[in-house]
Amino acid sequence: MKTLPRSSVREQLDRIASRRILVLDGAMGTMVQSYRLPSGEALSESDFRGNRFVNHPVNLKGCNDVLCLTQPEAISSIHEAYLEAGADIIETCSFNSTSISLFGYGIADLAYEISAAAAAIARKAADRFSSAEKPRFVAGSIGPTSKSGSMSPDIDDPGKRAVTWDELEAAFYDNARGLLDGGADILLIETAYDTLNAKAAIAAIKRLETERQSAVPLMISATVSDASGRVLSGQTMEAFCVSVIHAKPWSIGLNCSFGAEKLIVPIRRLSGIVPCLVSAHPNAGLPNQLGLYDETPESMCRHVEEYMKEGLANILGGCCGSTPAHIAAIAHAVKPYKPRTIPAVNKRETLLAGYEALRINSDTAAGTSPFVRIGERGNVAGCKRFLGLIQAGKYEDALNILQEMIDGKSAGEGAAIINIGMADPMLDARAVMPRFLNI
Repeated sequence: MKTLPRSSVREQLDRIASRRILVLDGAMGTMVQSYRLPSGEALSESDFRGNRFVNHPVNLKGCNDVLCLTQPEAISSIHEAYLEAGADIIETCSFNSTSISLFGYGIADLAYEISAAAAAIARKAADRFSSAEKPRFVAGSIGPTSKSGSMSPDIDDPGKRAVTWDELEAAFYDNARGLLDGGADILLIETAYDTLNAKAAIAAIKRLETERQSAVPLMISATVSDASGRVLSGQTMEAFCVSVIHAKPWSIGLNCSFGAEKLIVPIRRLSGIVPCLVSAHPNAGLPNQLGLYDETPESMCRHVEEYMKEGLANILGGCCGSTPAHIAAIAHAVKPYKPRTIPAVNKRETLLAGYEALRINSDTAAGTSPFVRIGERGNVAGCKRFLGLIQAGKYEDALNILQEMIDGKSAGEGAAIINIGMADPMLDARAVMPRFLNI
């Protein structure tokens, strides 16, 4: 099947999504672990190395992405198994194909090559199974990396970061560039546990879109850390959505986290607020003491079917522990159900986000004041006390000034928004501002 231009892909996806629930594939890592060579043996260190990396100084077993270079037939067979199971969209084997994630394996410089190879393998498989009645699509998988842009790796230094925004954006850029060059139809930012990382990936994709003057259907999928429905970096689901909706994604959703039975709670919350499609690909339950996932295709499908009955999702698949059998059960179960209806958006409303979302409209402060208060004492140009503390490097004390405004001790009934300014001839604002914001 001939690859369509990006705009045509989006139009085709929208047409299908308006009629039915689309099926995403399942876990890649689970299938790699269970993959058997013609000899019946599991993939060994030498198989991961292949001919190309025989003398590589670092062990590569566990780096599934490198198999796109050394064992492409294994990855292709996994894609084909999911396509045979009925998946409309298959994800590339590129979850860790950024220079940041590949650094520990000593192959950071191969991020683009691996990403392109991953997409090319998936593209070839999808094209073999595509038909006019059931076209198949490739989603380029972009994982979060193991480094957080907004959380400190040092409990004694809250201003420290293991990675900068520029480093994240550059890594995601090469990852996304390779995926598009290899033939991906969609880009999927998945398992987002830190909103800042996800926004860096979005920025990289938008840079590519500008350079190529072509829009790419974008899926964004977060992972929640506990039953409260917050991502690991602290945001609620609504705040996360507000933080990424500017990218105009084709879908926003959740993956990993829990099994389908528990993930339905945050999906319900998400479904009611997102002005685009909603995706869900939960785990096949939770891992047992041996790290294995016990949920059968039948039991997982039974829980996922609740999503369909309640009209919560537009795209359904599986994450850790799921297999082609799980996806086949879901693909069969979705047939009688209609897709979720996208809720109407209040266009006369401003949405902002910190850890929680702030909606600004005519009802924001009903019964008190029609205004949202902005605290200004975090600006060195307007508060000598704040300036003095910043100059002295007393950032923790400077934070107390912000807290006073939020608590209402120095700004009436409390500030909902804080203005922070570091423009002063006695300060190196480029160094001071990120340090203070990190803290």
